[in-house]
Amino acid sequence: MAAFVVAHGAWSAGFVWKRMHPLLRAAGHDLFTPTHTGLGERWHLAHAQIDLEHHIEDICAVLFHEDLHDVILVGHSYGGFVATGVADRMPERLSHVVYLDAFAPKAGDTMLDLATPESRERWVEGARTEGDGWRVPPNPLPPDTSAADLEWIMPRRHPQPLKTMTQPLALTRAETALPRSFIYCTRIGPGDMFGPFARAAKADSRWRYFEMDASHNPHITAPDALADILCAIAAGHA
Repeated sequence: MAAFVVAHGAWSAGFVWKRMHPLLRAAGHDLFTPTHTGLGERWHLAHAQIDLEHHIEDICAVLFHEDLHDVILVGHSYGGFVATGVADRMPERLSHVVYLDAFAPKAGDTMLDLATPESRERWVEGARTEGDGWRVPPNPLPPDTSAADLEWIMPRRHPQPLKTMTQPLALTRAETALPRSFIYCTRIGPGDMFGPFARAAKADSRWRYFEMDASHNPHITAPDALADILCAIAAGHA
């Protein structure tokens, strides 16, 4: 049995992973999907000073208070920044880090640094014109998201604090020695933001590499296929 912990993406929350819980539970695994401060059901805690370090500490607190060990940490999208920070702070509690269509940053990187120019401009301008200078309006969901899922998710999708995108990732150790996997969703959105990280992982023998015929949120649109890959990672073979 494995314990999976998810560091979710920007504008998102733990609730959007609800389809994954029964699938991983049926395979004998535990799944923890905490929500970052200021988002989802914790949106009422949002303020202008929330930054990347807040969200790293959110996940570290879950590992400590749930007393979790040998965790497979899944960073989705922006959550790749969070997962990288957690792997630096608490490597002794992790067994594997999975980057799910995610940023795989290095020390000093910011989300704005690694974003496409179009996304960077949209986020900064959105915060300036619609978010009092610090709330970044949500990205649209992928076009293959069903109408029912849009109705479910969009009212619960809240602005991302800008400092989570502008604070450089602080790492206190060298590059992690933990095993890592990259899952690349091949129904690519505009700009192929995560393609460079996928290609780097695919070319590096220290990584395990997987592809999915899915858009950016497979936990919503392709949960069975995602569960199969996560279970393969947990089993130690593809």
